[in-house]
Parts: sequence; structure tokens; C-alpha cells
Amino acid sequence: MRTLVVSDLHLGARTGVDVLRRPAALGALCERLQGVERLVLLGDTLELRHGPAHRALEDAAPVVRAIGRALGDAEVVLVPGNHDHPLVAPWLEARAQDGPAPPLGLEERAGPGASAATRRVAELLGRASLDVAYPGIWLRDDVYATHGHYLDRHATVPSFERLAAGALGRFLRMAPQDMASPDDYELVLAPLYALLDAIAARARDGRGAAPARASVRAWELLSADGRRPWRGRLLAGAFPAGIAALNRAGLGPLRPDLSGEELRRAGLRAMRDVVRHLGIGARHVLFGHTHRAGPLPGDDEVEWTLAGGGRLLNAGCWVFEEMYVGRRWGRGPYWPGGAIALDAGSGPEHVRLLDGLPATALKG
Repeated sequence: MRTLVVSDLHLGARTGVDVLRRPAALGALCERLQGVERLVLLGDTLELRHGPAHRALEDAAPVVRAIGRALGDAEVVLVPGNHDHPLVAPWLEARAQDGPAPPLGLEERAGPGASAATRRVAELLGRASLDVAYPGIWLRDDVYATHGHYLDRHATVPSFERLAAGALGRFLRMAPQDMASPDDYELVLAPLYALLDAIAARARDGRGAAPARASVRAWELLSADGRRPWRGRLLAGAFPAGIAALNRAGLGPLRPDLSGEELRRAGLRAMRDVVRHLGIGARHVLFGHTHRAGPLPGDDEVEWTLAGGGRLLNAGCWVFEEMYVGRRWGRGPYWPGGAIALDAGSGPEHVRLLDGLPATALKG
């Protein structure tokens, strides 16, 4: 089955960073979808943290319709992530209504009726069929795909979501090393998502995105060059001591390194931990979440290698984030338009669909 995997579209983002609202980017994706038999939307397809879900769906509708037209009678599998967790949350809650829920496996099929939002997505896709899988999907006996948000339980970069997950884990007495099943990850992460989703549902002015913006502003201050303002220099001086205090408080392990190299290494270390803790016995594990595509030419293959010889692949993202693309890495690993192609009889291959487009065609 000819399969294309895309992640982190963030359709309906109030900040306008989702590039598929631009005709050139949408045209490039739809052209690639010709002949595809299965499209996997690997998490954060919708941006549901910036406001009410119906607003995101309204903004995303033209893109979803265009994808459906390009696919025709093909299959679409939607795998929710952290920014669109409400797509599957009602189904997860319904599983426990009549008593203890059965254990959550590596792949559960929720169907197109997982939530009101997924039913609307199914309508927008037209002739293309929709299924909802969570927390991941086996694309082949040797290929497993999941969004990757579980890695926030193991990451050493002190983002807002990582710190909040650490605090909840400490409250629940669930340390990162105690994670042994999808239910363990959901126990710590789902309450955090529910809080952020409730804020977004009531924040019609975009204030639901405030936690993510705070992490971005802090990262920009701490990782700036010699032109860093005095506030950045002050924060950078106190940052290692703050990280040490958080580790003593039991929210770690965290590291005070926010370099681009460490962002990559930390995400890969954390994803390897997820694979090990869940016992994912796949030759290839596909994920997104970090927005950092790879492995790309020049990457150290060892960093992407799993215990036992398997390999990680990150699909990248479809957002134009100025802090990653404009000033620092240009057409590097955070450039939008990444995807993973999978055909019968061959291993998954990373492809970049928007490299030929100028920045002016992608950013708002």
C-alpha cells in the first residue's frame, strides 16, 4: 500500500504559521497525494490550543476538502497528538464509562466517530474514508508510527509542557522511569491536555496559546547571540541555577542546554526512551511532535538508531516558525513540508515537498 505520512500541520493556528493555508504549499501536497492509497495524519493535524475547536475546523475546512479531493477513494488515518488530543478524548473517556477501561494498546481504532470533530473531518474529506487510531498505528509489521507526545515525559528540555508533566507525575508519584504502558503516559499527560484544551475552548482571543508563547519567548532570550538584551543576559545567568532547583524539586532530569544540537539530541533520547518503555518492537518508528525532520543528510545516524538496530524517523512539520527558520537554520531541519513515504517492499523514506518554495510563499 502506497502510504504518505505527514505530521504537525497545525491547521487553524491563530498565529497563521500553518503553511497549508498558502496555495503553493497546499498545491505541492495535493500533487504528491496523487496515487497515494493511504494518508496518515500523524498528530497535531488541527491546532486546538489557540481557541474553540469549531474555529479551527472552520479555518481548516478548505485544506481538508482539498486533501480529500486529491485522495479520491483513498484511506486517511488520523492519529491525534497533544495539540489535537480532543479529537480522541471523548472516545478515551467513553471506554471507562461502564467500568474499568481495558488496557490501551499500541494501536486502538476509535473510528471516524471518535468525537464530533472527527465526524466533521470525515465529512470534509468527501469520498476519502477516515479512521482514527491512537496512540499509534502499525503501518507494517516492521513500521510503527505515533505522534511522539509521550516523549515529553522523558525530555530534558525545560519546556512548559515538560515542566507541567513533571509536576503532575510527581503529584501522582509516577516517575518517568515508571512508564510501562500507554495508560501510564495518559494518566500523567491527559489531565494536562484537558486543562489546556478547556482554556482554549473558552479563550476566543487566542490566550489559549499563551503557555507555548511563553516557552518560545524564553527560548529566544536564552539562545540569542551576543546581541542578547539585558533581560536575556540576566535570565541566562540565572538559568543553570533554576534548572538545578527544578531537578532538586523532583521535576527533572532537566538540562540547562538550549542549543539546536541539544534540542535534537534531547528529542531523540526521549523518543528512544518511549520506544523502550512501551516495548515497541518495530524496525522503523515514525514520529513527529518536535518539528525537527530527520534523519537528513549530514545527521549522525547513530543518534537516530534504536537499541537492536532499529531506526527513528521524524516526519517534520508544516508550520513556518520564524525563530527556527528565518534567523537560524534557514532551509534546514525545521523547514516545513516534510513527509515520510512508505511503499510495499521498501523502507520508509523521508521526503521534503516544499524545499523549492521561497519563504514569501509560506509565511503570513
